[in-house]
Amino acid sequence: MSEQRADPRLAGLNVYRVGGAVRDELLGWPVYDNDWVVVGATPHAMRKRGFKPVGRDFPVFLHPETAEEYALARTERKSGHGYAGFDVHASPDVTLEEDLLRRDLTINAIAQSAGGELTDPFNGQADIKQRVLRHISSAFSEDPLRVLRTARFLARYASLGFTIAPETLALMRQVSHSGELEHLAAERVWVETEKALGEPSPAVYFTTLERCDALKVWWPELAGEALAKGLAALAKVPTHSALAVAHWRYAQLVSPLSDEQRDVLAARLKLPNAVAQLARHTALTHSLISHLLTNPAPLGTAVDGSNVLHWLERLDGWRKPEQVDEQLALVKVLAPELVERLENAWQAACQVNPQVLIAEGYQGAALGKALRERRGQAVAAALS
Repeated sequence: MSEQRADPRLAGLNVYRVGGAVRDELLGWPVYDNDWVVVGATPHAMRKRGFKPVGRDFPVFLHPETAEEYALARTERKSGHGYAGFDVHASPDVTLEEDLLRRDLTINAIAQSAGGELTDPFNGQADIKQRVLRHISSAFSEDPLRVLRTARFLARYASLGFTIAPETLALMRQVSHSGELEHLAAERVWVETEKALGEPSPAVYFTTLERCDALKVWWPELAGEALAKGLAALAKVPTHSALAVAHWRYAQLVSPLSDEQRDVLAARLKLPNAVAQLARHTALTHSLISHLLTNPAPLGTAVDGSNVLHWLERLDGWRKPEQVDEQLALVKVLAPELVERLENAWQAACQVNPQVLIAEGYQGAALGKALRERRGQAVAAALS
């Protein structure tokens, strides 16, 4: 906080560090970003000091050097549906306590002055000590996104012993039954879900949403037994991969679903193409592993490599070999006894040179057919 006190751009302003940075410092959790609230200032005063306005719906400014966010103290009033259905009032007469009142949970409504003093009007420090996620007021139910955020916070802090206060869980269930969750933008739902999938206890996010009846609104395909199977799969992902662990966890979570269910869910959430594709590829790998483990070739018999060849083709391995490498990393986790054979089959298929076939006189459709046959023979030989 000493750097903040010494910053000449902030001289004469009532500035407080708020939200996650204060919460995580009190918890002993790593602090990566600071958010600030400025009380008693105007947009003109902020621009005059060199701050860059970025808020579309309310006054938020970026510090010209640190790029940290400084928001003017504000209040909010529900005026419509969903996350964005609020009228915002930001003016110099909004107090720090009024700004903190609009926040979701008590542990997120603690402010710290430049001198280090804490303002905690809703007993957030006590809830941190008691390891409780508790809503501040009934206004919690006005923003349906808070249901997902609270579940995400529990996914982050469950290992510290946090629980959700019974009255807060009841309010989350009330929001789920109100129909407000349906008004959330799919992109916002995915952002919260993606963050939750990157937390230390991602399964807690989904079990919490199931407990408050929110899962069936956006993830009906995961209801019941499918969720248990998905969460068991979610726990097993490659640890050494260029892909984000959150994306691997999602792909594993939906691996027990049918192709149709997986595609419907991807469309509903408006998933990024790369995430939806990883989920499809992961399901293919699960199917291949199941086939190979339940249909082993008897000793001394020829091995049918058609399933492995089909797997390589569906992964578009000839044009995008990195996609095969990604799935081999998953095989190493799920069925390590198969990985060497599949790696050998993949390398053997890669050794089939189209130029050799062209030299033999193949061209056009005949070339494509011969190339596939030779690759299939190479895969079968490598698997034997």
